[in-house]
Amino acid sequence: QVQLVESGGGLVQPGGSLRLSCLASGSIFSINAMGWYRQAPGSQRELVALVTSGGSTDYADSVKGRFTISRANAKNTVYLQMNSLKPEDTAVYYCNADVHTIALGPMDYWGKGTLVTVSS
Repeated sequence: QVQLVESGGGLVQPGGSLRLSCLASGSIFSINAMGWYRQAPGSQRELVALVTSGGSTDYADSVKGRFTISRANAKNTVYLQMNSLKPEDTAVYYCNADVHTIALGPMDYWGKGTLVTVSS
């Protein structure tokens, strides 16, 4: 079984910064892509940022230049550094990972989410 646990969400003023972390644990053989998605009230879940096992990254246009995704492969952890936060960044942020286990092969896993609120 694989679990993804996010941390680092909270309330921040516009222009502020937050750093999200997501730790993958369990019977992990390898992890391919890891990413962050978000879902605002009344909206669909959307991709925020993605990082491959090789370190290639991709970002939503709305966060380019403000957010940075990174990962520590030895720790099975992915991070999202969020700077210059705007009220429209308010959402529940979910961690996602493509994890290969011996028992089940490659599967997509999700964390339970962490709330980010940008407000003065």
